[in-house]
Formats: sequence, structure tokens, C-alpha cells
Amino acid sequence: MQLRQLGTTGLRVSCLGLGLAAIGRPGYINLGHAKDLGGDYAVEAMEARAFTLLDTAYRAGVRYFDAARSYGRAEEFLGRWLAARRLPPRSLVIGSKWGYTYTADWQVEARVHEVKEHSRELLLKQWPESRRHLGAALGLYQVHSATLESGALDNPAVLGELSRLKGERVAIGLTVTGPRQAEIIDRAVDIAIDGRLLFDCVQATWNLLEPSAGAALARAHQAGVGVIVKEALANGRLTERNLAPRFATGLARLMRQTVRLATTVDALALAAVLAQPWADVVLSGAACIEHLNSNVAALSVAWDDEAADALSGLRETPENYWQTRSGLAWN
Repeated sequence: MQLRQLGTTGLRVSCLGLGLAAIGRPGYINLGHAKDLGGDYAVEAMEARAFTLLDTAYRAGVRYFDAARSYGRAEEFLGRWLAARRLPPRSLVIGSKWGYTYTADWQVEARVHEVKEHSRELLLKQWPESRRHLGAALGLYQVHSATLESGALDNPAVLGELSRLKGERVAIGLTVTGPRQAEIIDRAVDIAIDGRLLFDCVQATWNLLEPSAGAALARAHQAGVGVIVKEALANGRLTERNLAPRFATGLARLMRQTVRLATTVDALALAAVLAQPWADVVLSGAACIEHLNSNVAALSVAWDDEAADALSGLRETPENYWQTRSGLAWN
């Protein structure tokens, strides 16, 4: 699998990464997530599943793995896998995030699954936890879902602490969410502490339904900021699992292109993101081997102008996209 440098960080990453949001905790908002886990939510079973997925991804050439403090036990699973496989810390890159606390207590149907807080106090608490689980393999630490309302980009104490961590040879990034992604990206990449740009990387949602951040991501990439794309399959909405009547026309368009290009819907949607020249890493969020292998097949899809033109009509307004996403059920 092709490796490239993540912006100007010096970190070498694979073009396809594996995100652990769906395999570090029993509940997640991907369509069909419960089916993928087979209803077995025992910690030991979840850890074994994670190990199998990580092994498969590593054999396929994946060298970027994405976790977060709020992904249940994802950091623990990942750290134990590293130790069990005796992989040199620099043989891959791990990114993790701070800013949310996992509160579901290993339940699928929890009243609140995670609580957001972008305070210096939480950063000081969560950073050592991430470092303890992931060790020297933790190369990128990110603000989790920075928004204009969360205050992280306006808090001198938080920014100063992130700058201090950057001095410890850890790349600093942020993930963004919501209909104002582009505005947040443009603002973040200009933040400097003591004359040094703070953010080395941005992780954003970009997919065939929600491509509005594309121009901002291109600007960030041009400025030397690494770009990681999350939710390339729109939490399963860009797969055959999306049976919403209003998506019937869109699914038909996707199916016509899968026939023409001899691929699957998920691989086609991922190929659309991999084709973007500013995308350094595109995350797979697979929770089972079948889907991971299908996602990896995106690397062989001959994405072309015909596919881009045929599927451009899938895009939604950012407001509609994020409203729909906020209504997805944890399962």
C-alpha cells in the first residue's frame, strides 16, 4: 500500500487507515453496527475482534490507526495488540484524540454515550492516559471535534498546553465536524504560538454526500498541513445498507457505477475520497473482516471523470447532511 508523508510532520502513513470508533465500544452510529458485532459485546470478544481486524489491516499494508479517549477501550486494545505483535513503535503511526469522555459504561443503549469538554484540565488528564496505552507509537494527538462553539480554538490555556506537547515531538491536530467545517479548518491552520503554527494535521468529514470542506482541505494541504478524511462512507449511508426511500435514486446511481467499474458500493465511495489530491489518509471504519477487505479493494478502483460526474448529484446541503447524521441511532 502506498505510503506518504503526513503534511510536514515527518510521519509516514498509508493512504488507507483504520479507525477504531466502531470496534472499541459496543455501541456506535454506523448502520448495521450491531449486526457486524454479532451481538457479542463481551470485552474479551471485542478485544479479539479488534486484534483480528488490526492484523488484517496491517497485513494489507495499513500503517495509520486512529483512536480516541472516548472510543471505549480502543486505546487499550490497540496498545495490547502492539505489545502482543511486538511491532516496533515507529513501524506505524497512531493518532488519538482528547476532548470527549466515554460515559456509556459498555452499554449499547446508554442515555449519554460521551461527554464533550475542551478544557485544559481534561487535556491534562487524558494525554497521560493515551500515552500510557499507546506509548511511543502515538505520533499524532488531536482535539476531538473542534467546533466554534466548543471554545478550544479560543482558549489560550488549551492552545498553550498543545504547544507544549508539540515540543515533546508529538504532532498536533484537530478533527472537525458539522456544517461549518471549512470555517473551522481555515481558522485553525492560521493559529500560531510563539511564531510557530500549532496544528500539523486536520481530520475532517468528506464524502459524496458532504463534500463542502474540500476547498478548505485543499488550502490546508497546500499550506503543509496533513489531511485525514473520516466518515468516507457517511456512517454506512453510502453503502447498500442505506434503505431510506429518499436515497433510492442515489443508490441506483452508485450501483450503475459499481457495475461499470466492477466494484462494490463501499469501495467506490472510498475511491472517490482516495482520488482527492489533498487526502493523505482515508479512514476505513470497518467492524468486520468482510467490510475491511471490501474497503481495501477501493485501492484498485479506477475512479474516473465519468464516475465523478455521475455521482456529483448525491451531495446534500451541509445542514441537511449533519441533521441526518445527528439523528442516527446508536446500535
